Amino acid sequence: MFHRELSHPNSVDNTMNKTLEREINLAKNIQTKLLNCETPTLSSGEVSGISIPARLIGGDYFDFYPLGNGRLRIVIGDVMGKGIPAAMLMILTRGAFRTAAEATKGPGETLTAMNNAMYKDLRVLNSFVTVFCADWEPSTGTFIYANAGHSLPEIVSAEGSVVVPPPLKGVMLGGLPNQVYTEESVLLSEGDLLFLYTDGIIEAQNTEGAMYKTGRLLDVLKSNVGETAFYIEKAVVSSVNEFTDGMVQKDDITMVTLKVGRDTTEISSFNAPVSL
Repeated sequence: MFHRELSHPNSVDNTMNKTLEREINLAKNIQTKLLNCETPTLSSGEVSGISIPARLIGGDYFDFYPLGNGRLRIVIGDVMGKGIPAAMLMILTRGAFRTAAEATKGPGETLTAMNNAMYKDLRVLNSFVTVFCADWEPSTGTFIYANAGHSLPEIVSAEGSVVVPPPLKGVMLGGLPNQVYTEESVLLSEGDLLFLYTDGIIEAQNTEGAMYKTGRLLDVLKSNVGETAFYIEKAVVSSVNEFTDGMVQKDDITMVTLKVGRDTTEISSFNAPVSL
């Protein structure tokens, strides 16, 4: 009579844990490659982006898409939630943006198309995505934008003063069907700094439970307005880390930094991103 040996429960659990860990790391690698898209090199000025997930993988998203008319389409988004579920929706958001960016005329049409494409899936999943989409036109210094429930950018002039962009609200993607997103614009000048971000920055908490808030962010931006976009990224990350003083990061942190150059002309090429 043959006897079948049973696996020990601990052995099965260890195998499952290792498999799960391997698959999460694979998902992280996929997300990192998709997020770390080619960073455009401008013929004047510069743009840069970075995303730091609170867990191994996150739900924040930023992207750049060059347009045939010389503009650069920029998007930043924040999926409700964290971890694997948010990361899956982030991939859905990226696909919707890439498809819409190819076929739409401006940021407003892009968000409208994204909401139409994602609405039913987001409602089934009971989730939302905040998205800010903009077209940067280096030849004129014009920054045209549409908003789906996201924070407006912080703008600091070359002289260090805060510039308040025209207010523009919009429903989060997945909030309501058949939404039409409108546009606003702001004219930027040489040396100006425009900073897009998710709320993981301003809502970061220190050991006493206080939040980082917009005021501290603006102080960092104003004191570093003359630096490069990459340097400003590092300065913001360093400031948040110093403020939180070792506290566990509770939310994803994502930012896109745009510095206006001397001669606003056209987008020249794309380079691979530099890792921090």
